[in-house]
Amino acid sequence: MQTAKFVVLFLIWSAKTKSSVTVKMLNSYKVVTKQKGVRIMRQYHETEKKEIQKLAKMYREFLDAGKTERECSSNICRIAKEQGFENLEDVIREGKQLKAGDKIYAENMKKSVIMMEIGTDDIENGMLLIGSHIDSPRLDIKQNPLYENGGMAYLDTHYYGGVKKYQWVTIPLAIHGVIVKKDGTCVEINIGENEDDPVFFVSDLLIHLAQEQLEKKAAKVIEGEALDIIVGNKPLLIDKKDKKKDEKEAGKEAVKAGVLDILKETYDIHEEDFVSAELEIVPAGKAREAGFDRSMTLAYGQDDRVCAYTSMQAMLDSDVTDRTMCCILVDKEEIGSVGATGMQSHFFENAVAEVMNLAGEYSELNVRRCLAHSCMLSSDVSSAFDPTYASSFDKKNVAYLGGGMVINKFTGARGKSGSNDANAEYLAHLRHIFDKAEVNFQTAELGKVDLGGGGTIAYILALYGMNVIDSGVAVLNMHAPWEATSKADVYEAYRGYKAFVEGASL
Repeated sequence: MQTAKFVVLFLIWSAKTKSSVTVKMLNSYKVVTKQKGVRIMRQYHETEKKEIQKLAKMYREFLDAGKTERECSSNICRIAKEQGFENLEDVIREGKQLKAGDKIYAENMKKSVIMMEIGTDDIENGMLLIGSHIDSPRLDIKQNPLYENGGMAYLDTHYYGGVKKYQWVTIPLAIHGVIVKKDGTCVEINIGENEDDPVFFVSDLLIHLAQEQLEKKAAKVIEGEALDIIVGNKPLLIDKKDKKKDEKEAGKEAVKAGVLDILKETYDIHEEDFVSAELEIVPAGKAREAGFDRSMTLAYGQDDRVCAYTSMQAMLDSDVTDRTMCCILVDKEEIGSVGATGMQSHFFENAVAEVMNLAGEYSELNVRRCLAHSCMLSSDVSSAFDPTYASSFDKKNVAYLGGGMVINKFTGARGKSGSNDANAEYLAHLRHIFDKAEVNFQTAELGKVDLGGGGTIAYILALYGMNVIDSGVAVLNMHAPWEATSKADVYEAYRGYKAFVEGASL
């Protein structure tokens, strides 16, 4: 209350004295206030508000177009082509020489993408990198998944990444992915997103009989093997006139047979084709605006597609600089960045070598110099402060929704295990860049030290000897089927990434 009185008296005084400082402050809307140490969302000009809403709408469309890493990768490549980027494989095949201003992209196994714009300086002197991941926690279909039990047909699943298993029951689910047949034919699957599509679900025990279940720890309330999705309940009807179908075909598993019949008729696939399938179970439904004020976005997969989108868009909207810009969008981060499409693969390094060769700069030593002289923002999400669970956070070192872009000097767990822990000099350089561009940012840790932690791809790129720091957007309900972000934070992250690729010099 005392603070409010002071502000009123100050405004009255300033009006009388026509204070230029106050007029400038009120007109600029650039001041970030604090309330008991909490950063409060700054006010925005009408023009900025329109930019925020435009970016938020484009972001929701991006989320809806890519609920799997394959869909994301395909959509990113489409956008890149529309923006004048050339496929690296085509450039190599044609033997074209790369020069300043040229734009290229490279896709890895349809699950990760690298976008690069060649700068005016030698690539050997280092690049400006922004790296995100496009995979998200989900349920994956096993290789021998279809079975019948109790008159219902199920698909057996295996959860991917860190999930609270109990969050995935009784909600509408969709199936996305591909089924590749022995002849190489690829059948794309997307069921549950259109209004007239069926959806799927995982059942839960009714409350009336749940006395024993509710006594279990949260990790055991729903077991991993109980996350099988229900996909049918209707037995196959036998048409005696149809010689292709008989009672033996249906057998005792008539419901399973009914599902297989639908799959055969609709997609021309058989049960054995599940062996060579990649099918992911994700929440059904589009990204939505949240809150009476529509200030937030509620959607699946915002970890880490919120940073993937803002990173990509920032690069697309940035003018060519002296240093080569690169946006890395990879798979498998949620399970340790492993495999051929994860950040630990050599795909990125190989792509850099190919680009340097096409630019007439290749040597093994030059590639090593390029990577060592580069600097990077590992763009990944951070946990947002949740007042309902306030005891899990250090209020002085936590991100707040609406507080702006988040900078994490280190992530990791407990004693900084798995952390990159960026240099103070690099953080100071970024502070200078963001302040100069008037980017609203906050610094944070994931939560209280002893409670756990998390990691990003930062430590992997740091192995090259480059400066790397984590930066991104605060998220509520992280790793839940539906995650929440602030539109203002998405906007500030976009502005921060753009300021970085246009102004970083280390």
